[in-house]
Amino acid sequence: MSDSPLDRRTGLPVVAMVGGGQLARMTHQAAIALGQSLRVLSAGPDESAALVAADVELGDHRDLDALLRLAEGATVVTFDHEHVPTEHLHALAAAGHRVAPGPDALVHAQDKLVLRRALAAAGEPQPAWAEVAVVEEVESFAGRHGWPVVLKTPRGGYDGKGVFVVPDRDEAAALLVRHGTLLVEERVRLTRELCAQVARSPFGQVAVWPVVETVQVDGVCSEVLAPAPGLADELATAAQELAVRIADRLGVVGMLAVELFETPEGVLVNELAMRPHNSGHWTIEGARTSQFEQHLRAVLDYPLGSTAMTAPVAVMANVLGGRAAADDWAGPGLDERVHHLMAHWPDVKLHWYGKGQRPGRKLGHVTALGADLPRVRARAAAAARYLADGEVDPAFAFPTGH
Repeated sequence: MSDSPLDRRTGLPVVAMVGGGQLARMTHQAAIALGQSLRVLSAGPDESAALVAADVELGDHRDLDALLRLAEGATVVTFDHEHVPTEHLHALAAAGHRVAPGPDALVHAQDKLVLRRALAAAGEPQPAWAEVAVVEEVESFAGRHGWPVVLKTPRGGYDGKGVFVVPDRDEAAALLVRHGTLLVEERVRLTRELCAQVARSPFGQVAVWPVVETVQVDGVCSEVLAPAPGLADELATAAQELAVRIADRLGVVGMLAVELFETPEGVLVNELAMRPHNSGHWTIEGARTSQFEQHLRAVLDYPLGSTAMTAPVAVMANVLGGRAAADDWAGPGLDERVHHLMAHWPDVKLHWYGKGQRPGRKLGHVTALGADLPRVRARAAAAARYLADGEVDPAFAFPTGH
């Protein structure tokens, strides 16, 4: 690392992260403990990470000049989202900046068609799929695999956006007119959704966490259960090995989340994220090394940390904007709700992202640890629901005198 730029004040690395959201905010928290400096490119001064980081570059991730300003003097450039134009990443690398993951790897998380082709070439398990530009191609695919089909925009979708379950020709035709070329996939008979996370360094060291179950509501992650309950050891190992193979084949540097469909026949790859991911937030309290610290270690080519769990069970529940985020909310304010949360669930850890409140938005998350999954899950879910809706689950209400 001696030939890499370092912070003159600390003698330690400067990590530049494109994006100012909650993932950058939690990466900043990990960087503090390691003595590193995190510089973020934020769209505005009130984004989640910009509220807490000392070194903030204001700018748009689609603006090459802003990216070059961010990268100047940084040890490495990394990301809290996948939306930077691929050609800009090549330009950063050409200008001598170290980019992790590199553009040739990251494009697989940016473009679902690129990912599907790479998985097919590698013989990895995935849903049946095709690239479609006209409705007859969708009809032909549905003739082989049945309606409904799933249509996806190749780029730009997340949290259920850009994903459409399509029952017939007419709806498919309308989507093709609106979006152009799409990816069509079979609608998988899934048992549940899983995620396997792996970190990989430039040296080629890898570290994997237990495979988790992700509980989705309307296309948005609601809960993460670690480890995935009832997952057979051989299937868990196969999912971890699949994630490692993908990381190695694509040359990933940093965190990789491999989102999986569990089916009666095994697992299929759904999508990839090459950054810290919602499915790994539980690792802050639930693992010896969090995904955020591990991402920093990986992109800087430090030896990776232990991924052992700190408790038999960890459950993360997202706080999605609910009734308390509505404009006409007349119940207890946020600070009062935080007080009550800490009183009712003193063992539950809160991570609030500092974002403007609106219904459905990811505002924070809570994590509970323990040995009994139903009890741990109930605590996490009740705490998240209280922050979102201002309602205390009766099972956790304080006794009242008579």
